[in-house]
Amino acid sequence: MIAKSQFHRLLCLGLFTSISFPAFSQQLQWDKGQTFVEAPDPVPSNGQSWNAVKPGLHASFVSIDKRFAKSEAPGITIEKAVHLKGWKGERLSAQLLLWTADSIPGVKVQVTDPVAANGNKLGQAAYARFERYIITDTYGPGCGWRKPGDFPASLSPDMLDDLTSYNLEKKKVRPVWITVDVPRTAAKGTYTAKVQVTAAGGKKQELSLTLDVIDLTLPTPTDWIFHLDQWQHPATIARVNNVPVWSDAHFAAMEPQMKMLASLGQKVITATLNKDPWHVQTLDPYEDMIIWTKEKDGSWSYDYKIFDRWVTFMMGLGITKMINCYSIVPWNNEIHYKDAATGKFVDVVAKPGTPAFTEMWEPFLKDFVVHLRQKGWLEKTNIALDERNKDEMGLAFTLIEKASPALSVSYADNQKTYQRYPNSRDVSTAVQHPIASKDLADRTARGLNTTFYVYCGNNFPNQFTFSDPAESAYMGWYAMAAGYNGVLRWAFNSWVENPLVDSRFRTWPAGDTYIVYPQARSSIRYERLLEGIQDYEKVRALKQLLEQKQDKAQLGKLNAAIARLNNNKRHDGWNEDLNSAKKVLNEISAAVTR
Repeated sequence: MIAKSQFHRLLCLGLFTSISFPAFSQQLQWDKGQTFVEAPDPVPSNGQSWNAVKPGLHASFVSIDKRFAKSEAPGITIEKAVHLKGWKGERLSAQLLLWTADSIPGVKVQVTDPVAANGNKLGQAAYARFERYIITDTYGPGCGWRKPGDFPASLSPDMLDDLTSYNLEKKKVRPVWITVDVPRTAAKGTYTAKVQVTAAGGKKQELSLTLDVIDLTLPTPTDWIFHLDQWQHPATIARVNNVPVWSDAHFAAMEPQMKMLASLGQKVITATLNKDPWHVQTLDPYEDMIIWTKEKDGSWSYDYKIFDRWVTFMMGLGITKMINCYSIVPWNNEIHYKDAATGKFVDVVAKPGTPAFTEMWEPFLKDFVVHLRQKGWLEKTNIALDERNKDEMGLAFTLIEKASPALSVSYADNQKTYQRYPNSRDVSTAVQHPIASKDLADRTARGLNTTFYVYCGNNFPNQFTFSDPAESAYMGWYAMAAGYNGVLRWAFNSWVENPLVDSRFRTWPAGDTYIVYPQARSSIRYERLLEGIQDYEKVRALKQLLEQKQDKAQLGKLNAAIARLNNNKRHDGWNEDLNSAKKVLNEISAAVTR
């Protein structure tokens, strides 16, 4: 982390002259349009790479698969044009690189409305966002406690900012992310737009963007089949926005963040049953959603008001398939309740198999089923567990079956638990321990959901801030190739202390705890994950179309491209195979609509 005094010093440098800065404190708040100063580059540069750079502002399109060091001149072949292809309703991406040997204030990047030769317009479908550099580290041993000094630090471009202009620094690189949201009403055809780069008092530069709109339409995210489960963390949004947890202001602050999650096609609401189920593995503990009270006569009552408001809120955003409730087996086996006699909370260790476990969980589960049935949520709700040992899970499943057989279960499984409990509704296994193809096919045929998950224990594919950008897209293709229904990732927004500047955390590789930034700022990881999910949905729809047409040749070509991505380990050529498969997908898509 950057020390607080150092952060204050950086703010005083005045690199951004026209925009005010938020104060730094334990309670951080950033509003749209506000900015911050990036951390100094930890990677030394002798400046030699800049000697051959001519004065002025330089711009070129570059691959979206590459991250560029901030302090080294890029040394690339200039590309003034980019060509994109996509379906109606699809989001597409391009990357522009800016660099200069001089300081240049007030740089703007704007994209004109795409227009076809016949005059058809797409409207304001394209826009640009400046990428911001975040401190990252390296994978190292993966999981486990880590000190920042033990891992090489660097700056990684990841966050997509909402600033309308940017002051370019001397001998620095600044990437820009270009987004094209193809309207669902777009007419088939080729469209062109200009990417205009301007600076105060400087000459305008224009680059060309060409877009081929294919005459197929991507379903809306709520209709996607891909099962995305990214765990939400409400409490961290309250901390960063400096608002009381579960207040109206808190829900207002959560809405833009969770809309981003819904736009990915998220299927699951993350809820808690009792005390922080992960024993503060994040900076911010998970706050209670259900308050348990032991009444003076020894009976139990349960206050579901926060749980109900949270679930209703998330469903209102379109996330409606499942409610996964953590956890009947918390990481430290602690639960707590309010003692009506004293008005105080009591913490109790209740390990599976002990009398305390049964005495506390059985009445709750019975009451919970009644409440869920009243709300109409019972069929959507799972009692969820995360990587518990087989004995604990077995004892928990036994109690659930006894006390509330109407409830199903969901779990992240690293011990082949799915083989002992083959009827579990929702199972996710670690990506490096894949389920056998026959078991996957069997579960899918029986309507059971099976995903793989990525976490600190695997370095490919993953979504750390140092990961190759294409890894996020690869996950959708790997799910398709291996036969999974989707992917689970443990942290959508578990922010670290200063998430806009430093993505490192005390126990996991940098970026493991979040893929979006405060105030609904996107990231390269978010955009590329969306890309892979869109591809999954495009393949699914295209296969149905090819089967209807009985086009075995094209179907075989598509399946062959997908099969090359059934590999969960980093290997030579993986990115090329991904891009080749994407090319095949678009080529066949265009061919079937001619």
